[in-house]
Amino acid sequence: MNYKLLFFLILNGFYANSQEFSEWRGSGRTGVYSNEKNLLKEWPAEGPKLLWVNESIPKGYASVAIANQMIYTTGTQNSNDVVIAFDMQGMQKWQTAYGRCWDSSYDQSRSTPSVENDRLYVSSGLGDVACLNALSGEIIWQVKANEKFDGTAGRFGISESLLIVGDKVIYTPGGEKTTMVALNKITGKTVWQSESLNDNQSYASPLLIDHNGKKIITQFTENYFFGVDPDTGNILWKFKFGDYKPEKARNNQTNTPLYNKGEIFLTSGYDHQSVMLKLADDGNSVSVKWVDSVLDVHHGGMVLVDGHIYGANWIHNRMGNWACLNWETGKVTFNTEWENKGSIISADGMLYCYEEKHGNIALVSVNPEKFEVISSFKVPYGDGQHWGHLVINNGILYVRHENALMAYDIKKQ
Repeated sequence: MNYKLLFFLILNGFYANSQEFSEWRGSGRTGVYSNEKNLLKEWPAEGPKLLWVNESIPKGYASVAIANQMIYTTGTQNSNDVVIAFDMQGMQKWQTAYGRCWDSSYDQSRSTPSVENDRLYVSSGLGDVACLNALSGEIIWQVKANEKFDGTAGRFGISESLLIVGDKVIYTPGGEKTTMVALNKITGKTVWQSESLNDNQSYASPLLIDHNGKKIITQFTENYFFGVDPDTGNILWKFKFGDYKPEKARNNQTNTPLYNKGEIFLTSGYDHQSVMLKLADDGNSVSVKWVDSVLDVHHGGMVLVDGHIYGANWIHNRMGNWACLNWETGKVTFNTEWENKGSIISADGMLYCYEEKHGNIALVSVNPEKFEVISSFKVPYGDGQHWGHLVINNGILYVRHENALMAYDIKKQ
């Protein structure tokens, strides 16, 4: 660790109350920003106040991470994926190329950085894993992980946002040699390799759960959903989620699952059935609780709020409805058309829905009986796909649209 930089941060109050930590879809990767309070319950007709915009970002689909009074994301430039850091006013502080980009379909970066104190961890479209100094952008270590572990890659490259577990960084290469690996977060050295499930990697990012005091890393391959002991790398159980799709449908797993009280919700697009799994008390096996055929989330994630699951389903690649399921029973409580499918997060008793076709963002009531748009506006900057997931931090809504990053004030005055 750079102790001079750490001392500087302490003097400036950055570590006064807690460690700096930020990752994909917020704390616990749930998409629910539970610490955000006193937010607007209705927006002006033109949308919330735009604080700033930066339109000169290398293009990418990644979301943002926020720590150390800085904003981090990734983009693609020339043949590399790069990490870009901004101050809280949207001015670029540094940019570092850290790994080779994906070079085929949809070749823009999509890995969201994981930040812990003064270190940042990220993977590239071709599976290069790197640790950077989060304050300066200096590369601390790099591992060509997909090459080292004979990993695979899908037709859209590698999308995993790395998981930090204790002193380890978790990456999922898939393939015949191993399925998941743990690297020492300080040195990049291999700590363990799991056995191989002889399956291709997915596009999903892993989730760490705590089940009856037992920590389990959960993750997808193309066909399996599985649990891993974070200390040893032993695969505790595997579930063939790929069997729950129509015969000719795709097995493109993209969504980090939801966990609550010993149960795990899995979903994927392309008419794939969603499944609620129940963990055994000892965490060493799973069983199916219920199956749903309505909420097949493409890649926009989902949220659990007050006992209900909210998200957008897949009708085809450019269309989908917004749906709600009861967590306990799987009962569909609404399935409503609004603009198009997209990504979703939640904060302060509201849903934030970002549809991917035209860039409309809706503020929606948390109501399992109906999809009620209270306010909406259209993203005015950026090009291409609206695939970056929204982030809320300190009352500010951050919107990534390929080459543009916007910050909107959504706090009550």
